[in-house]
Amino acid sequence: MEYLPNGFLFHTAEGTFPLSTDSMLLADFVKLPKNATVLDLGAGCGTLGILLCAKDPGCTVTGVELTKMAHDAAEDNIRRNHLCHRMGSICGDLRQFAQGPYHCCVSNPPYFSGGPASRENALARREDCCSPAELFSAVAKNLKFGGDFFLVHKPERLAELIACGAKQNLEAKRLRLVRHKEGGDISLILLAFRKGAKPGLMIEEVSLFDTNNEPTDYYRSVYHI
Repeated sequence: MEYLPNGFLFHTAEGTFPLSTDSMLLADFVKLPKNATVLDLGAGCGTLGILLCAKDPGCTVTGVELTKMAHDAAEDNIRRNHLCHRMGSICGDLRQFAQGPYHCCVSNPPYFSGGPASRENALARREDCCSPAELFSAVAKNLKFGGDFFLVHKPERLAELIACGAKQNLEAKRLRLVRHKEGGDISLILLAFRKGAKPGLMIEEVSLFDTNNEPTDYYRSVYHI
C-alpha cells in the first residue's frame, strides 16, 4: 500500500504496473484549469487519476485502460479513496475511445517499440497497442480546442512526439528535461501540448538529486517531503 498526499492511498495489484517516479513527476507537471475534466489514456491501476484528485479537489478524472486486471485494480483504488463521484475507469481500447470533449488529457504511455525484441517488457511498457501516433490521435478526438495534453516519455523520442502532435493540431508548449543527477544525462522528458495553439515552446531543466546524491528541492516538492 502506497500513502499519497492528502490522505489518499494507492494499491497495485499483482501483475500490474506499480506507482513510479514517472507518474509522480507527471502529476506534479500537470496544470489543471478550475473544475477540470481529465482523460487519462492508458490509465493502468488509476495512478495518475488518484494523484490528480489528491492534488486538485475540483477535478474529475476518467481513465481508459485496456487490461481487465489493471482496470479492476483502478476501480478498487477509486472505492478505497471514496472517489466514485469524481473518478471512473473504463476497460477499453483508447484507439477506439471517443467521448468528451475533455479539458485535459494525460498519459504515461508505453516507452518501448513493439515487436519480438520487446516481448520481455510488460504490455504496459510496449507500444503494441498504443504507438505515439495512435496516442495523439486519441487525444485529438477527445480534447477540447484550447485544452492541454500532458505526458511523460523518454528523451530519445522527443522529435517523434512533437511531430505526432503537430499532425493532430497539438502544439508543444512546455518541455521539462529531467536529470536523475545534476550534470548527468537527461533520463525523462515531460511535455505539455495545447490543441490549436500557436508555436512557442518553453524549456525547463530539473534534477532529482544533486552532485552529492542528496534529494533536490524539486524532488522534495514532488514527493511532498
